[in-house]
Amino acid sequence: MLSEGDSAPEFTAPLANGDIESFTLSEHLEDAPLVLAFFPGAFTSVCTHEMNTFQDRLQAFEDAGASVYGISVDSPFALNEFREKLGLAFDLISDADKELVETYDIAMDFDDLGVYDVAKRSVFVLDGDGVVQYAWVSDDPGVEPDYDEVLDTVESIA
Repeated sequence: MLSEGDSAPEFTAPLANGDIESFTLSEHLEDAPLVLAFFPGAFTSVCTHEMNTFQDRLQAFEDAGASVYGISVDSPFALNEFREKLGLAFDLISDADKELVETYDIAMDFDDLGVYDVAKRSVFVLDGDGVVQYAWVSDDPGVEPDYDEVLDTVESIA
């Protein structure tokens, strides 16, 4: 699992931004701090609340110079629908091939539901060098991040 001080691994994945484009981490480090908010699945209650909370606080993150991205194993098509339904002004990254949850070592299973290798609810804040300045991972999918703590980290490195 990534910890504060680690270099975030490079990746390229589909970006759901109303269209579908390609997102390569290194090409977006100039937009740092980057907030990478992993969530288990679109259209679920806690994930919807979490993404809505990031949306509600988006202006504060942007005022601090940050770019926010939600990430899940949902397809980019499902993420575009989720983004549109919630009215999100930030983009979502699709990890449909589950490479990121493996690379970041944050995969979890819902055995009773027959759902495997989804993202643990987690947040990583990266600086312009791609170094993790904040890492939070929950083993309980019902627990949301401390949004104030995430914003404080962004403000301290912006």
